[in-house]
Amino acid sequence: MLGARPVTAVSESEWALAVKAIDGARQVSLLCHVRPDADALGSMLALGTALTASRPGTELVASFGDEPFEVPGTLRFLPGQELLVEPAQFPARSELVICLDASGLARLGRLAKAAEAAGERIVIDHHATNTGFGTVNLVDPAAPASAVLAAELISRLGVDLTADIALGLYAGLSADTGSFRFAATPQLHELAARLVATGIDASAVARQLFDRAPFGYLRLLSVALGRAVLEPAAAHGLGLVWTTVTRADRAAAGVPFDAAEDVIGEVRRVDEAEVAMVLKEDDRGDWEVSARSKTLVDVAVMCAALGGGGHARAAGFSVPGREGVAVPADQVVAAVREQLDRA
Repeated sequence: MLGARPVTAVSESEWALAVKAIDGARQVSLLCHVRPDADALGSMLALGTALTASRPGTELVASFGDEPFEVPGTLRFLPGQELLVEPAQFPARSELVICLDASGLARLGRLAKAAEAAGERIVIDHHATNTGFGTVNLVDPAAPASAVLAAELISRLGVDLTADIALGLYAGLSADTGSFRFAATPQLHELAARLVATGIDASAVARQLFDRAPFGYLRLLSVALGRAVLEPAAAHGLGLVWTTVTRADRAAAGVPFDAAEDVIGEVRRVDEAEVAMVLKEDDRGDWEVSARSKTLVDVAVMCAALGGGGHARAAGFSVPGREGVAVPADQVVAAVREQLDRA
């Protein structure tokens, strides 16, 4: 374990149940949420790598429920991707499924039924909106990343950290803390130090996660920021700033959907708005909405009311299109305004 005192709010009995389930399983299937970020994919691949090294007789696969199935370009540096299988190849009923960084079954996309059908289900997550859908729940909303919980489980399984394991965990920590800007506890930095001590290049991780983009992203960002709207009266006068990234915008810039993920990082900088939001239209005509706040508004509550979830300062929700056409952005923003007014 990471220290003499408990590192998470997860009970000792839940940790023991998780270790017992993994030790007794001959088949383990790993899942993370759709459109995985570095915390989801990095934690899953790190755990998968640890299990591969320590339990060679275990049948092991990993996946996420996206269609088409594709690892985001910024995450292709993560080790362990040989474990990945497409959703169609994922077992319909596994002896044990371990779900990482997913707050509920719905976040598993087309693999939700496979997770629900598992003989046993371990959930590793740090979202306050987690529904407790596991038979064993390693859930701690105070943890800055699911990678913290994955690291603790790996330690309790008796697996020594290697550079390949550490790289996935460090990517998760770095991404979900905004390169350690949004969480700065001694325990977090102690874990980061242990991970870096394996020999990974922390600067290279930062470059991959935060300092890479295709040239077309500049065109996309210019368009998105050019249409940004500031609503000072929203959120009881705390302010809302929002913008959209449409399919047409991405097509004109020649960039994939995941390239739009970083737009929220620029929009949230606005001094006059406590809440920032970006509506991103995917290839099916659905809106994927990212919401952020500074210090006062719990956007997880707002997003949960709209069918999503997340963290107090970073959350999101989806709005399905109608026959392949996105609903008007103004309707989505109106629903957000209503939730902010209730807060």
